[in-house]
Amino acid sequence: MAWFRNLVQLSSLKSSLRSRTATTPFPNTHFVSILQFSSQPNSEPTRHVPSSGLGPTSSKEKPRVVVLGSGWAGCRAMKGLDTNIYDVVCVSPRNHMVFTPLLASTCVGTLEFRSVAEPIARIQPVISRETGSYFFLANCNRVDPDNHVVHCQTLTHGANVLEPWDFEISYDKLIIASGSVPLTFGIHGVEEHAFFLREVHHAQEIRRKLLLNLMLSDVPGISEAEKQRLLHCVVVGGGPTGVEFSGELSDFIMRDVHQRYAHVKNYIHVTLIEANEILSSFDDRLRHYATRQLTKSGVRLVRGIVKDVKVDKIILNNGTEVPYGLLVWSTGVGPSSFVKSMEVPKSPGGRIGIDEWLRVPSAQDIFAIGDCSGFLESTGKPVLPALAQVAERQGKYLAEQLNRIGKAGGGYANRARDMEFGEPFVYKHLGSMASLGRYKALVDLRQGKVEIRTPSKQFFLELSLTIKSGAY
Repeated sequence: MAWFRNLVQLSSLKSSLRSRTATTPFPNTHFVSILQFSSQPNSEPTRHVPSSGLGPTSSKEKPRVVVLGSGWAGCRAMKGLDTNIYDVVCVSPRNHMVFTPLLASTCVGTLEFRSVAEPIARIQPVISRETGSYFFLANCNRVDPDNHVVHCQTLTHGANVLEPWDFEISYDKLIIASGSVPLTFGIHGVEEHAFFLREVHHAQEIRRKLLLNLMLSDVPGISEAEKQRLLHCVVVGGGPTGVEFSGELSDFIMRDVHQRYAHVKNYIHVTLIEANEILSSFDDRLRHYATRQLTKSGVRLVRGIVKDVKVDKIILNNGTEVPYGLLVWSTGVGPSSFVKSMEVPKSPGGRIGIDEWLRVPSAQDIFAIGDCSGFLESTGKPVLPALAQVAERQGKYLAEQLNRIGKAGGGYANRARDMEFGEPFVYKHLGSMASLGRYKALVDLRQGKVEIRTPSKQFFLELSLTIKSGAY
């Protein structure tokens, strides 16, 4: 069970709980059940963590880099860190990295869920085998930059589990890569009734709901109106995620539903709702091509703004009511509550403000990368888009910088204050791609989204992919 491999790290907290068993009703047998799912040999020695967490490192220990998050940015940074110089501690609510561009394909069975997730222990093996390096399944609630400490709380799910508890981790270098959260714009009912598409469990819930609606719609006694509602899939947001999911759904309808659910094949359809133009970051010609292809695939495009979300319908700003059986919300991302709570200068849009070297200027030894960070206005640089290629390259750049600093003796806390960080981070956009279903896709190879648009600096490519079924 590779999914539980990193959960073995929780066994290191076993000793810290022994002192609490007199006042807490949690037997240590909970940890035994976790170890039974571990792929690690039982002979591996247990690494104990002090009850208060991890204290400051001594001169006899390697400096500690704490990474908050396990997304594109955090995992790339962990992978690039020189573990001969640093101990690595990752704190994240998930023990794997998700290849988000392929999540839409897992919702309809084109790909299996295990194909889009990679355990963190495979990305950076030291967290599961080296003394001083750990993975903790937890959320970071607060950062204390003055004392170089992060305050965390363990993450538990379901009934009959351990109550979460707080612990602290001292750091020499802190990398904040906590990502972003879906934007709902404060619209009533979105959180309660809509599905997002950011995590593996989101894709699992969408697949479960879609198949349930298909089976319920074929049961005797259901009315025609209710059957049409159950089989109406609505996608809100015309960005790459919304367009790709709509394309995957149309493929699923044409290939699977028409064969396996022939009794209801004429009822199921997809509606994509967007306030402006779909794929607004792409070139005009590519947007028009996408519109034609989606319409040809049976996707209904509606321009409108969602005003309210009910349990069985959404209401647009013009009063139109749109019944639905499945609602997927994909209207962009924004800063999380953790990022909002941090008392540091923010970039436009509310992200953690960083300088040209990805440092948080107001706090020593703290760096921020990925969707949670943005250049401060004082740098003169625009806030980079929330893309995987941005996060991946920031993680790679930061790991190289920290390795260089560590070799020069600046790995410990407050040791790099007067050190030069070398060349600043420079982002070059490599292009964007979006699949439309039916083996068709768009590729926009402009050199940069923030550059002045001149014909000599950009070109566009429209591809109709003819790939054998299952090749991707």
